[in-house]
Amino acid sequence: MTSTDVYAEEPDLAALATLLADRTRAAFCLAMLDGRAWTPTELARLAGVAPSTATSHLNRLVAGGLLAEERKGRNRCVRLADPGIAEMIEALAARAPRHPVPVRSLTAARSHRELAFARICYDHLAGSLAVAITDAMTTEGLLAWDYGPTLTAAGAHWMRELGIVDEPAASSPRPHVRTCLDWTEQRLHLAGGVGAAVFRHAVEESWLVHTRDTRVVRLTDHGRSALRLHLRLHLSDTVLPA
Repeated sequence: MTSTDVYAEEPDLAALATLLADRTRAAFCLAMLDGRAWTPTELARLAGVAPSTATSHLNRLVAGGLLAEERKGRNRCVRLADPGIAEMIEALAARAPRHPVPVRSLTAARSHRELAFARICYDHLAGSLAVAITDAMTTEGLLAWDYGPTLTAAGAHWMRELGIVDEPAASSPRPHVRTCLDWTEQRLHLAGGVGAAVFRHAVEESWLVHTRDTRVVRLTDHGRSALRLHLRLHLSDTVLPA
């Protein structure tokens, strides 16, 4: 059949790649891995571009399905469209070539170390701490990897005992357990519904605390003790940001 009225569909990977081929748009997407909604003005300030330029870039990202719009009063805000987009951005960052970034102060150096140790990846934890938690859950038999990552019966019991509830959004169904390739560690960390639930519980119990206006989260002394108690995870001083 050769009729020009009949079409087949195939993925347009080039169109998606074009959306992220611009450094400003890429910077916007990386910033929004913190999971919150940003205003165009905030993103323009972050990238050092004019508000009109930021708006033009954001319109393209929204039209391409990477971002979703919402309103806060009279303000237009944007966020990553869904957790799958966040995991894609994190995975692409893990595979992207590295380029040197000048570190001109002790504060900047510490910020880089903190970002690599523990940060938000949309709705779950990323960084070396996230990888360590994933490894500990595997060692304790809470996660199994025979057919991809799965929560074991022991893992489900562990979550119930701690009061960790997996509550995926009804409008965005996800596999119970997923993984995300960590861009700083080049290894998998826990994502999906379980990853989000564990992260949410850690924040609610003050194991982790948010840092204002950044993706960084900090591990508290209480959190360090909790991880040792519930996962037998012993974090040496060498893996904690100095």
